[in-house]
Amino acid sequence: MLTGIAIVMLIITAATAGLFLLSLTASRPPNLGVRDGRFAVCPDSPNCVSTQAEDRDHWIAPLTFQQDPDRVLDVLDEIVRRQPRTRVIEKSSNYLYVEFRTAFFRFVDDVEFCVEPESGRIHFRSASRVGRSDLGVNRARMELIRSEFQGTQSARTTKPDSSATPLNSRLAPGIRGG
Repeated sequence: MLTGIAIVMLIITAATAGLFLLSLTASRPPNLGVRDGRFAVCPDSPNCVSTQAEDRDHWIAPLTFQQDPDRVLDVLDEIVRRQPRTRVIEKSSNYLYVEFRTAFFRFVDDVEFCVEPESGRIHFRSASRVGRSDLGVNRARMELIRSEFQGTQSARTTKPDSSATPLNSRLAPGIRGG
């Protein structure tokens, strides 16, 4: 009996260590950014959502805005920076690239935003770097960002409420952080 328990514990420990090492070795994808007005296509795995996806499983509606197009990325920047384990990597006049990291295994999700001033839309793509399933975390995170962003729109202000609950604390306990 003790031998069986020891074997199970060894397997769990090895799997946990393997997942942790996998997260540390995953490098930033080379296909990030906007090329010809488009993000990279989502992989076949269900751990990616994009406003530019052409299939139903990966597609998600873009954000819309009525405020100054030069200010919308500042608002999104403020929203994402309030989240735990978030790092803004790149920000320009119409592009924002952010890394979200999970708490336990330290997996990274790459999130990109691109402002389309003429249409009043913000396209985005959110994808896990490794693995196949993200248990719906990328979609849930983007819908929560949408909710906070729309709150700034309906309040007719460009400054989000700094007392807002972090997005990660509102995700279901089993899927927090990516």
